[in-house]
Amino acid sequence: MELFGLPIQTIYLSTLIFSGILIILYVFFGDMADGIGEGSFLNPVLILAFITFLSAAGYIFEMTTTLNSAVILLIAAVIAVLLDILLNIFVLIPLASAEESLVYTDESLRGRVGTVLIPIPENGFGEVLIENISGRISKPASSYENTVIAEGSKVLIVEVANGVIKVIDYKEL
Repeated sequence: MELFGLPIQTIYLSTLIFSGILIILYVFFGDMADGIGEGSFLNPVLILAFITFLSAAGYIFEMTTTLNSAVILLIAAVIAVLLDILLNIFVLIPLASAEESLVYTDESLRGRVGTVLIPIPENGFGEVLIENISGRISKPASSYENTVIAEGSKVLIVEVANGVIKVIDYKEL
């Protein structure tokens, strides 16, 4: 079959190459277009993946089978939709939630317990290590009550100001 005066295989192959190039460009420059498909199923990654899967399946079926081109297009579209759904469920959604789980805010540090790495002098600064499931955070610290806090002490984070945590000595009940 011919479309626009070109064999359909050439169109599938050209589309495959073009969409592959767009995917590579999206990997490098995708942060600039980050909000385009935010919160919808029209994610640019899914659209580019659909076009790539469709053209790849169409090209393979055109080259290996003797089916009608309309039937091949329909089969390729079904395959592309299924692969797109699998890509979204098993790759994109877990990646999005994993990225969010590593993020912390200054407000989320309040009320947590840490260990003093570098002693905190009176009216001075030290360093506190805060451990959680996703890793460790080391932050500069000062005493909330302007008292000396020794290395290895457990401290409670009271507030965060300008990237410095204010801590008090923590005594377990």
